[in-house]
Amino acid sequence: MKLIPFRNIIIIAVLLAIVAAAALLSLCLGSSGLKLSLADAIDKSIVLDIRLPRILLGFAVGGALSVAGVILQGLFRNPLVEPYTTGISGGAVLGVAICITFGLPLLQLPGGFLILPLTGFAGSFLVILLLYITAVRSSSLNIQNVLLTGVMFSFISSSLMLLIMALSKAESLERIILWMMGSLDQNNWGLIETALILSGLSLAASCFFAIDLNALSLGEEQAAHLGIDIERSKRFLFIIASLITGFCVSVAGVIGFVGLLIPHFMRIIAGRDHRILLISSFLGGSAFLILSDTIARTIIAPQELPVGVITGLTGGILFIYSLSARKASV
Repeated sequence: MKLIPFRNIIIIAVLLAIVAAAALLSLCLGSSGLKLSLADAIDKSIVLDIRLPRILLGFAVGGALSVAGVILQGLFRNPLVEPYTTGISGGAVLGVAICITFGLPLLQLPGGFLILPLTGFAGSFLVILLLYITAVRSSSLNIQNVLLTGVMFSFISSSLMLLIMALSKAESLERIILWMMGSLDQNNWGLIETALILSGLSLAASCFFAIDLNALSLGEEQAAHLGIDIERSKRFLFIIASLITGFCVSVAGVIGFVGLLIPHFMRIIAGRDHRILLISSFLGGSAFLILSDTIARTIIAPQELPVGVITGLTGGILFIYSLSARKASV
């Protein structure tokens, strides 16, 4: 049994410290000022009922989206692929738009779960199912077909979304647009606990296939020569990444660049070995989304920006800078 390289231990320890620092900063900062005291009832409610749920959800969603990005980039062997490339987010957005249009977003089912995230996940699951069916040919999952079909599903979903938005009332239209921009404003503890559990399970499941991802990064033929059951690995990895993405979008809306930017930077920092890349990306994505949400809550306080706006702006700028720096160094 090989020992974990000391460099990898340092990377994980530093990332854990960054996540803890981001969570503490987010817990202290907000539109009502610096508050970390639990002595006062109002301060306690602000910290525990408003800020803490957002931190936990940001930890789960940011980490899960980053893991999904690592998996899909490994499957497609393309660093520009992200969780939303396959059109799964379009299905979730379409499901949520239908839910809002019919005035059902606040309806609760037994157990306290809101119907809004459930309809979003149902929409994403439908797209996942259609992608899987159309991409499987002769017991083989064609990765290129997944990508092309996903792009087409994305266009179809966008067209249907425009149709729904054109027919929606002003109030419903505003809610749809705000949801599409992404938000961690969620205080349903059942949903937050589910997000934490699923994100942890997704990390564990993806780590189980870390060796397979390392082999697939060399190409399917080389992976088969190394003894990897490539069809089993591709199917399981595709299902894991798709379900993670569908759940994250249904809970927090469309939060861009997390699944693209974080794996890209983690490859530079931690290397291409998926045994460390998956864990480091999970922690890096969690810290990035928590910090982005903190900025969104405080930059124009007392008003709040959608967290997707912050991740899009910062992610886009950082990604362009990274590409420019790499070209300059060549």
